[in-house]
Amino acid sequence: MEEILRPIIVLLGTVAITVSVGLLVERLLRYAARRSPGVHLPSLRRLQLPLQVLLGTVMLHAVYPLAELDLRQDGVIRNFLATAAIIAAVWLVIRATDVVADSLLSRYAQRATEIARVRQLRTQFGLVRRIVTSVLVVTTAAVAIMLLFPSLRTLGTSMLASAGVIGIIVGVAAQSTLSNLMAGLQIAFGDSVKIGDTVVVEGEWGTVEEITLAFLTVRIWDDRRLTMPVSYFNSQPYENWSRGGSQVTGTVLLHLDHSTPVPALREHLRTYLRDCPEWDGRNWNLLVTDSTPTDIVVRATMSAADADDAWTLRCAVREELLTWIGRHHAHAFPKIPTSVAPSDEQTRADDRVGDQNARVTVS
Repeated sequence: MEEILRPIIVLLGTVAITVSVGLLVERLLRYAARRSPGVHLPSLRRLQLPLQVLLGTVMLHAVYPLAELDLRQDGVIRNFLATAAIIAAVWLVIRATDVVADSLLSRYAQRATEIARVRQLRTQFGLVRRIVTSVLVVTTAAVAIMLLFPSLRTLGTSMLASAGVIGIIVGVAAQSTLSNLMAGLQIAFGDSVKIGDTVVVEGEWGTVEEITLAFLTVRIWDDRRLTMPVSYFNSQPYENWSRGGSQVTGTVLLHLDHSTPVPALREHLRTYLRDCPEWDGRNWNLLVTDSTPTDIVVRATMSAADADDAWTLRCAVREELLTWIGRHHAHAFPKIPTSVAPSDEQTRADDRVGDQNARVTVS
């Protein structure tokens, strides 16, 4: 009977202690959130589960001899518990890194006045976090395999001894992946493009939504996603409208008649922009930029705080100017010369007259 009760008591005792520690951590988190308004409780709760798993596996590994199971697989079980503890520790470290990074970024964003700097730090934190996570996962997987399969330890030692040759082979075979990785690091610390920047890539206008170790995702204005290799942004030209500031100048082109009252149109644009919420008040203008025998090209320019406001402002100004011209100066719209097409009977009559004239001329 003791052989059955002892393992059950050890297991239930470990579970009870783990659950109790989890409840204690929850109380401490709530207390910290009440005492410090800046503490984000949902972020801290992300540490609770990996901490409980780590504590439970460590305790099971420590008290396993007390169960006195005397199984043939005792060594395998203890290696499995040790591997689970290592995985839980890495899990806890990754979660803790995420929480610390989010907390530091949130506090900096509250104090900083430069939005571009905040976006740059968010991009750098994201890429560094992914690199650290990848290295920890690969290292943990190697250690776990060596612990669970002792027969592979000699093989693992030999592999580590020949790491130089393997590194060369992997470098040649994964040139594309490595180039994207290096490009991601250059983007993160070179400040060429950041999360939240407005860019024009391959003729598509959108906002950088995510930067990973291999790909960059652009959310296009119609909610489509354009995914491209990170290396593209180090080898191909693209437009970054947020570089050096988010302010953008929008342009509206109108093709009008030569009789257009340009001074009155310019005055109406100035009056309209005063009450337009998307105009940031920096600058505006209206000029005749070209003239052809049939029409003139009028260009209206106006500044906005960012690309989204500039797009809305351009559409609103174009609609307002066309409406005003149609209401007050309809003659200013370009005129298209047209003529009435002759009917079939008229065409046949003209042909008969032409034939008669030809016969008279010949005779």
